[in-house]
Order: sequence, then structure tokens, then C-alpha cells
Amino acid sequence: MLVHRDINNLPSFHNSVITIGTFDGVHTGHLQIINQLKKEAREINGESVIITFHPHPRMVVNTKSISQDQYEEIKLLNTLQEKIELLENNNIDHLVVVPFTFDFSEQPAEEYIRGFLVAKFQPHTIIIGYDHRFGKDRGGDYKLLEAYQAKYNFKVKEIPEHVLHHVKISSTKIRHSLADGDVETANEALGYPYFFEGKIIEGDKLGRQLGYPTANIDVTDKSKLIPGDGVYAVEVSMHKDENTLNNIAHRTSKIVHHLGMMNIGFRPTVGGTKKVIEVNLFNFDKDIYNNLIRVYVKNHLRSEKKFNSLAELKNQLAEDMIKALELLKNVNYKTLP
Repeated sequence: MLVHRDINNLPSFHNSVITIGTFDGVHTGHLQIINQLKKEAREINGESVIITFHPHPRMVVNTKSISQDQYEEIKLLNTLQEKIELLENNNIDHLVVVPFTFDFSEQPAEEYIRGFLVAKFQPHTIIIGYDHRFGKDRGGDYKLLEAYQAKYNFKVKEIPEHVLHHVKISSTKIRHSLADGDVETANEALGYPYFFEGKIIEGDKLGRQLGYPTANIDVTDKSKLIPGDGVYAVEVSMHKDENTLNNIAHRTSKIVHHLGMMNIGFRPTVGGTKKVIEVNLFNFDKDIYNNLIRVYVKNHLRSEKKFNSLAELKNQLAEDMIKALELLKNVNYKTLP
């Protein structure tokens, strides 16, 4: 898959079949659209092209009408880099990442069609939802594209309502499930285990005193949705000899995987007042401060709770580890590279 970030320097696409969307999560609902896109492209010996936007349009268009607190509450299932990786795994020919600005959103709908879709992509076919809106004040829709088919020599095909409904239901289900700590339901809708990346930072080393040393994680992208508070069974990946996960091309033999358990919350047993994300890696005791790691969240073990003593907490951690190992042994989701 070729990734294009400069919309003023795009190639001349051959019989391009395009679709447009945020594709946040690249989940099982999206796969129906992606498969339709690839099928249409194959039938005309064309190229499949997904057009997406960065930053997310909600973070641009709505900023003038929402508070800072509401802005900070806009959480996404994928960072841009994660979305690229997931789409690459689905064998798309081209991904075009359009820098989304307020000025871009203010284009009249007709100019969006002429100056953007037609001029930049020369589409043979545009696959779009019946309820898709574009241009200033969301003035453009499926019917407007239909009206311009003959003039600009492209075809418009509609994404069926039931497919779009599935996409919306899946996205909502995933977000609500993650917020509730129900990662099993979220993972089923995603088609892969939910994951996030972050840098290992120094904590208070209380876990080490209990015999369960933890790696405290500072999440890399603050717009990334993090599961609700609780304890989880996880798989963690990191580079064996490098501290970066940013180069997709090298996420191969240098990646090592570890099983573990993760706590998200305030640590009420020790009077914690700040939310932390900490992972205990099983059979692992190395200094990995400042390393970037990826955490695959696979199972919910229990809610966070306050224990009467550190001894009671330690006993619970022993039980958590046994349960996590049993659950991780039976997980069948395909972990991404």
C-alpha cells in the first residue's frame, strides 16, 4: 500500500475506485466497505484508493463550538500510524491522508467535487454512503455526486444502508465496551485485540516491593481511547534492540512479545490520587525505562478495588497472574506485528 500525505503531489491513478471516511478502528464493519472497494477495483483492473483525514474532522470543525474539556474528551480508537498499519494489512493500493483544516471544511460542495475529488483522483468509481455529507455546512451528498456523474465521467455506487448501520453500531459498541472494561466484546467487533502504545516512565516502584514489578506507561497519543479502570490480561510487544515502534517496515524479527497483566486506575489501596497505567510482565526483570511498547488488551480480569492491606493486595495479584496466564493461553485473536 502506498501512503500519500501531499494532496498536491499525487500520482495519476489508473481507473481509481475511491471511498472516503475516517475508518477509525478499521473494524469488522469497515471491512465490508473495504472488501467492496477492492472488488470494484478488481473488476475494472483499477486501483483501490481510501481517502481519510488527519486530524479527525471533529477535532477541527467542532472546536469553535465546544469547550476545552469537551475537546479533550474526543477519543479515537486509532492513531494515524495505527490506522495506516491496519489498512496496510487489508491490501489497499493507495491511502491518501488529507490534512484536514477549517478552510478545507469550508469548500462549497461543488468545488469539493470538482477541485478535490475529480482533479486529484480522476475517479472511475466513487463508493459512498447514502448519508455521507461533504463541503461547507455539509451541503454535498450522494444525490449531488449523482448529478455530476455525466459531467465529470465517474460512477457513484452506494454503500448499502445495512452496512453503514453495522459500521456505526460497531464503532459505538467498541467505544462503550472499552469504556466499561469489556475488552472481549470490543475485540470481537474489532477483529483484533485493542492496543495502544506508550513510553515506559519511572514510577514509585511499589510493585517491585510486592514482588510484581510494573512498567508505568505514558500513552504516546493523548487522543487515544484507553479502556476503563480495572485489571487486564495483556500481551506486550517491544523491540529487542531498539526503543522505537515507529518504523512499520522493521516490525519483524526485532519484535519480542511478553505476557502480563495491566492495571488502569488510581491504586486506592495506597491512596493514589493520579490515574496510572502500569503493566507487570511475567518472568521479566529488565530496565526498559524510556522504551516504547505496545500493549494488546486481551481480557478483563477484575475491577480495581481497595484492599485492607498490602499483604491482601499481594495475594490478589498472585490470583490475577494465574487467571491471566490461563486466559492468555486460550486467546485466539491474531496479534498484529
